Amino acid sequence: MRIVIAGAGEVGFHLAKMMSNESQNIYIIDDNEDRINYVQAHIDVIGVKGNAKNIKILKEVKVESCDLLIAATSSEETNLLVCINGKKLGAKRTIARISNYEGIDTEMRELYSELGVDNIISPVELASQEIKRLIGQSAFTSDYEFENGKLSVFGIALSADSPLTNKSVIDTTYLNPNRSFKPIALLRNDDTIMIQADTVLLENDIVYFISTPDSIEQITKICAQECFEIKNIMILGGSRMGVLTAELLEKKYNVILIEKNKKKAEEIAEHLKKTLVINTDGTDVNALEEENIEDMDAFISVTGNSETNIITSLVAKSHGVKKTIAGVENMEYINLSHNIGIDTLINKKMIAAGNIFKFIRKGEIAAIANFHGVDGEIIEFNVKANTKITSKPLRDLKIPSTANISGVIRDNEGFIPFGGFQLQGGDKVVVFTKTDSIPDIETFFNS
Repeated sequence: MRIVIAGAGEVGFHLAKMMSNESQNIYIIDDNEDRINYVQAHIDVIGVKGNAKNIKILKEVKVESCDLLIAATSSEETNLLVCINGKKLGAKRTIARISNYEGIDTEMRELYSELGVDNIISPVELASQEIKRLIGQSAFTSDYEFENGKLSVFGIALSADSPLTNKSVIDTTYLNPNRSFKPIALLRNDDTIMIQADTVLLENDIVYFISTPDSIEQITKICAQECFEIKNIMILGGSRMGVLTAELLEKKYNVILIEKNKKKAEEIAEHLKKTLVINTDGTDVNALEEENIEDMDAFISVTGNSETNIITSLVAKSHGVKKTIAGVENMEYINLSHNIGIDTLINKKMIAAGNIFKFIRKGEIAAIANFHGVDGEIIEFNVKANTKITSKPLRDLKIPSTANISGVIRDNEGFIPFGGFQLQGGDKVVVFTKTDSIPDIETFFNS
């Protein structure tokens, strides 16, 4: 597959890194020579110095024969123009990264599509939606729903009081008599471990389960956690993510948004309907105490400074706030959250990269998700008849040990498959797989 990426910033670099593991033919364009040199020093891609808006540069990378053109610079105007030019030159599919989520309603998407922009990705919108899901499931560190909730994959920390702690999976099957859920992977000290029957679970492991809707509450209890009720939420930072998150949450919760800049706070207050906007310095602990931070059920810190977001979230934890979410720009911080006491770190660039990544996947991909810090992907495949995956029961297919056929949706109903189950055309299948096993898994769905 021939792929051209415009922009060698964090989104472009992360995408190129993900794709380079799969022997893709990747070109990455940036007008910053240092960024190009950095990318080429770390991954196997062809770097081109120049402005991607320049037709000559696009022709130099042979955009007319590329399968996918991704415009992921920090300028949405540049991204739109690159996609429009690239499409006119012959690129098969184009994707533009857009920050201004207010301008991408259905009508605008249709207009962009007519101009040559096949897909629009808004990191802010995707991150805000993830925050909303996490608030809805208060005990989870991460959460993703397939087919409108018919199956869910989520991470949850294992408590010392859990009957799963210090026991192997096979020894605790009595806790799942209906076979309506299963643990599929865990995160332990930054290592992603695929769960097997003899895997022993330990206290503080982040365990990733797949479950039908009826069993989510049961899993929470088995892990000795509690899905506590959230009513009061404090958001620190009037960033685009902060405002959109408030907009998504204010319909159901009591939301306070804190913004240091007075003019900006006034503009936000006019935009939001129910959120209480307060003009104060949220980095001042006394100011947070004056706004009754100890009465909050959740604290979401999404200022433009990663360190501020981490520190204020820790302050919130120290004041008894049960759920903390911090936005971070530096991808190197992602694995810190569970070690330092923050429930979830959100990186909008990583979320956007994961969303874009599904377009290069082979096979009938319906959805794809990544969890922060986890070396793996959760992929939903549309199963085609007469492919390798439908030829035998699961136990006889010799699926890599680094992958797990986790869930199946058949006849509009979700359930958990085990060894004797045989897939058939028309099924939708949720697969959890380590990143380096993806090409092997794809062959089961393509031949």
